[in-house]
Amino acid sequence: MSRSVRTSPEGSERPLHEAYDTALLDLDGVVYAGGEAIAHAVDSLAEARADGMHLAYVTNNALRTPDAVAGHLTELGIPTGAEDVITSAQAVARLISEQVPAGAKVLVIGGEGLRVALRERGLTPVDSADDDPAAVAQGYGGPDFPWGRFAEASYAVARGVPWFASNTDLTIPSGRGIAPGNGAAVQVVRIATGAEPQVAGKPLPPMHKETILRTGAKRPLVVGDRLDTDIEGACNGGVDSLLVLTGVTDGAQLLAAPPQHRPTYVDADLRGLLTGQPEVTEDGEGFRCGGWTATAGSGHLELSGEGAELDGLRALCAAAWTAAGDGTCGLDAEKALARLGL
Repeated sequence: MSRSVRTSPEGSERPLHEAYDTALLDLDGVVYAGGEAIAHAVDSLAEARADGMHLAYVTNNALRTPDAVAGHLTELGIPTGAEDVITSAQAVARLISEQVPAGAKVLVIGGEGLRVALRERGLTPVDSADDDPAAVAQGYGGPDFPWGRFAEASYAVARGVPWFASNTDLTIPSGRGIAPGNGAAVQVVRIATGAEPQVAGKPLPPMHKETILRTGAKRPLVVGDRLDTDIEGACNGGVDSLLVLTGVTDGAQLLAAPPQHRPTYVDADLRGLLTGQPEVTEDGEGFRCGGWTATAGSGHLELSGEGAELDGLRALCAAAWTAAGDGTCGLDAEKALARLGL
């Protein structure tokens, strides 16, 4: 079912962890950064869990197994079982299993997380294009992944073997900055073969399907920091989303978001799960949230008033998205965002 174009963040009188039964949480930039917990994440998730919200962790990174991810989260003070972790490796393994015979050989271009997911679906991981694979599965292999593995993928794909990718994120955050992601590695094979893979990860439907199957969520809320994976994935799945500003998305990117990248709610960090969300209203002067009013002027966005910075950002979103309609807002927002320190 298609949804109308979102022109404003929504309000919620109820705390989000009460309004939704399951939080589908991205990891990098939401729960942790560089392996360390983001401020307020541990306490906020503990309170949401204690009040009955199911927490599930949904990642496009196919390198680590669910056991490894759960162990890391537990070490950070967030008790997690492997069953609470959903990876793009699991999504791509299911996608492959639906198209090849049971027990088929699959050429693995990736790490242990991908191998474990394929075995879970009854498939047999192999390492050479000469092993007569029925499919090629490509996922992030880590910063030291051997270049020769891309050649193996290219040999098989060039022979007509179906090619699958866990995800196509061009970048991945690391403790030292932004590094090339699986999408960059997929591009290597694409250049060598001219082929296109079937992709499973966020924002595409196979990942959402895998998440719902594994969590049983009835009223899920996607929580993420990236517009082009987390929020677009929620839009594709027809579910609500919360954007937190602890990761890659900044205020300017949010205001310029096209319809499929516009979140239902916006908050600073995971404390937003524990509160309601203020309503943005339209009046003759513009769009109001808290003590702020935002308007779309000639060539730029204007912001007047005072109050909480996030309320100002929510008002600006309404002005920008309304002006853009089903397109992308090109109005200058620099001065308005500077008033908010964003």
